[in-house]
Parts: sequence; structure tokens; C-alpha cells
Amino acid sequence: MESINLTEGGIMRNIVNFSLPYLLSYFMQVLYGMVDLFIIGQYCGVESITAVSIGSQVMHMLTVIIIGLAMGSTVVIGQAIGANNTRKASLAVGNTITLFMCFSVFLTVVLLASTRGIVDLIATPTEAVDGTINYLLICFVGIPFIVAYNIIASIFRGLGDSKSPMYFIAIACVANILFDILFIGILQLDAAGAALGTTLAQTLSVVISLMMIRRRKSINMVRGDLRPRQEAMGAVLKIGIPVALQDGFIQVAFIIITVIANMRGLTDAAAVGIVEKLIGALFLVPSSMLSAVSAIGAQNVGAGKYWRAQQTLWNAMAVVLAYGLVISVIIQFFADDVIAVFTDDAGVIKSGGEYIRSYIWDTGIAGIHFCFSGFFCAYGYSIVSFIHNMSSILFRVPLCYLFSIHNPDNLYPMGAATPIGSFVSVLACVVVYVWLKRSGRLKNTKE
Repeated sequence: MESINLTEGGIMRNIVNFSLPYLLSYFMQVLYGMVDLFIIGQYCGVESITAVSIGSQVMHMLTVIIIGLAMGSTVVIGQAIGANNTRKASLAVGNTITLFMCFSVFLTVVLLASTRGIVDLIATPTEAVDGTINYLLICFVGIPFIVAYNIIASIFRGLGDSKSPMYFIAIACVANILFDILFIGILQLDAAGAALGTTLAQTLSVVISLMMIRRRKSINMVRGDLRPRQEAMGAVLKIGIPVALQDGFIQVAFIIITVIANMRGLTDAAAVGIVEKLIGALFLVPSSMLSAVSAIGAQNVGAGKYWRAQQTLWNAMAVVLAYGLVISVIIQFFADDVIAVFTDDAGVIKSGGEYIRSYIWDTGIAGIHFCFSGFFCAYGYSIVSFIHNMSSILFRVPLCYLFSIHNPDNLYPMGAATPIGSFVSVLACVVVYVWLKRSGRLKNTKE
């Protein structure tokens, strides 16, 4: 686990070199759900599509929370590497492993005991209840492996290495496709087959990643680094908890939106489920910029090169704005064609096309506050990200409900609620950034 220096060289070059492997990793992770949805759509009916889309959205919510919590490790390790403090980095790695393994066991037990309640809570359509329960039960058993992969990835990214996680997830992605063909196509296990394929693929990825790690030069981590230390765990949790809470509440907001869609019937539920999968893939660039800004920024803050951290923010923001504009315009012309890749149901295609045409503008708008979130986390101000995302949720969810009630035959207004909420979040970020600059809490020296 050799570290990579992100405090030297061209800023945009560092962003590209770091974010491209992350982007590919995230794309393959999103591909998990898209492959499940595509293959289930070829062999099964709308009820199975709905079960997989709802179940995978719950799993996505959990994964995002885990990634948010692991952000604390990425930042703490990155700051230590930037300051050339390998002892602190080793301790952070060891305590991260201990913390997350204990957390994964607790989470697995709680989720397995709550499966039926979760399915009822999100108002799953009656036809899809059994499939959703089967999907979630199998995925919940695999929680320790989902946690293991994400903490391994967070450690490597803190060291400046975004390529190794890409290799690990590539293995899982290929395995998932093969398992899906076997379990869904050949053995006809429906939603349970999709879950089984995903869980086994993730397990295989973790096993192979651990084998590869053993062969690499370490950062001199010793057994004592695994012993819980209040200072080390506290540093990780101080940054990770606000990010995890923020991401958790964001996903809860989207779950509520799913509930609203579910209440509109099976067709709209399937349409929203498909669009959420597509949005996950289309958010690859904004998500990669968040990771790049946090990891690169953390190393530069640790090294005292604050101006490089801020230039990283501006460069990443330019990327997401350009990307968001291009992809949003393209979707306006090809929305129905994109939805039709996943289903031939005319009603689902029509509703999905309406929903994604308004929702898609969020790629650029949310991309801005993603970059701000990474920047605030790099400085250790993850609580700011929590606050501005909460402000977004307070607008997004009520608007979604109101637009749904007043437009029962059209999903376009409901899709517009998300970018409107993100715009509120961007305004909050700008206000906080200006305040932090004027108060002297954000240094900007070139010394």
C-alpha cells in the first residue's frame, strides 16, 4: 500500500489521474445494479424489475452511508501522508479496519432482523413484496463484504491510489455478470438470483483484494495499530459521521421519493427505479470529483499547501459544470430511447422519459455542491456538508410530494424537485465558503 504524492505537479493532471480510475470504479459499481436490472428485464416481468430496483436502492443507500463513514479514513490518512507522518497513517489504517469490521457485524444483525419492516416501510407494491424481501435478505448477509471492500478502497484513496480499488471492483463486475446469467437466466431465480450474484461477486472481490494486498509493500502497519485508540478513531469518526449522516439522509430522501412513486402504481414505481439506476451511472463524474477533491485536498492541507487545495476545487467544479450541461442536453433528445434499453413496457418508457428529462439537470447542479463537500471534508469541516445537504432535503422532499399530488399523470414535475433542492444546497455552500474565507478558517497561502 505505497502512497502517491498529490501535493506536487499539475493540479488538473492530478485530478484526472486520480478521478479516472475512481470514475471507472464507480461506473463498474453502478453497473452492478444496471446489469441486474437489464438481465432481470430480459427474463422476468415488471414485478421482478420493481423488486430489484427497490431492493438495490435500499442497498445503494447502505453502501453510500458506508462510503460516507469511510470518507473519514480517506481524509485522515491523506492529511497524514501529506504531512509525511507515516506513523499516524499506519495507526489510522489499523483503527479503520477494527472500527469497520465491528460495525459490519452489528449492521448485518440489525438489517436481517428488520427486513420485513423495511419492505413495508417503503410501501413496496404488493406484487413485488416477496421478490424484494428475498433480494434484501441475501444482500444483507453480504454486508461484511460490502463494508470490507469500501474500507479497503478508502484506505487506498487516502494513500493517493485510486487504481487498486478499480481493479478490485472490475473483478467483482465481471463475476456479477456471469453470476447473473447463471442465477437469473439459467436457474430462473428471479430477484433472489440477482442478489445472490451481487453478493458472491462482492465476496470474490474482497478475497482477491486481500490476497493482492499481502504481496504489496505496506506502510509498516503493525498488529498494535489494530488496537482501538480513542484519538485515531475519533479523528476518523469526526469527519466520517457527518458525511455518513448527510449521505444517509439524502438516500432516505430518495427512498421517500421512491415511496411516493410506489404509491402511484407499479408502472411509475418501475419507471422511477430504472431512472434512479441511470442517474447513478450518470453521476459518475460528479462523484469522482467529490472523491478527487477530498483526497487531493486532504494531502495538500496536510502539507500546508492550502492554495493547491482551493485550486483543486475550482478545477473540479469546471469539469462538473461542463459535463452536466452536455449530458443534460443529450438526455432531452434521447430519454425514451435510454429507458427502452431496460424494458419494452410502453407505460414505463413514457413515465421514465418524463422523469429523467427534468431530473437530469441535477448532474451539473449537484456536481457543484459535491465539489464543495469534498473541499470542506479535506479541511476537516465535514459538518458543513451535512448542513448544506440537509437544507437541500428540506426543499426536495416536500416539493416532490406536492408535484406528485398535483400532477398524477406526469412524472416530469416530480423529477424537477431534485435539481431544485440541489440549487438550494449550492447557495448554502457559497454562503458558508465566503464566511469561512472571511473568518480566516480557510488558509490560502503559497508558502
